[in-house]
Amino acid sequence: MSRSMLTAFLAGLVFGVGLILSGMVNPAKVLAFLDLAGPWDPSLALVMGGAIAVALPAFLFLNRRTQTVFAEPLHLPTRQDIDARLILGSLGFGVGWGLAGFCPGPALVAVGALKTEALVFVIAMLGGMGIFELIERRSKVSKKA
Repeated sequence: MSRSMLTAFLAGLVFGVGLILSGMVNPAKVLAFLDLAGPWDPSLALVMGGAIAVALPAFLFLNRRTQTVFAEPLHLPTRQDIDARLILGSLGFGVGWGLAGFCPGPALVAVGALKTEALVFVIAMLGGMGIFELIERRSKVSKKA
């Protein structure tokens, strides 16, 4: 196993354990966080704040680099515009999160814990990704014609 694969594995493992410990794999806890009109549970706001506190310095550091610590090219997003695809994708993400209580990372962790509702969510998520790819391919073909 290469160093970058080991690093990716360890980062994923830490991420998954963090999701479990924070309660992000529990749809009831997530839905209680999203329900501002009901018995609101603000504890996941601390999880998000912690994620921002870790990610912000890392991104500030990475913005000054051109390669990873393993001397591989560093590819960071450069787009800054807001378009219809971004807005529709965000809306789809939010609706899915609000209906199911899962977002992609916690859903994959919950599938690993053999939670049936997470498996249904992941299958639906993969179906949505497949539909998106079909639409994108058709769009590119029609633009070429």
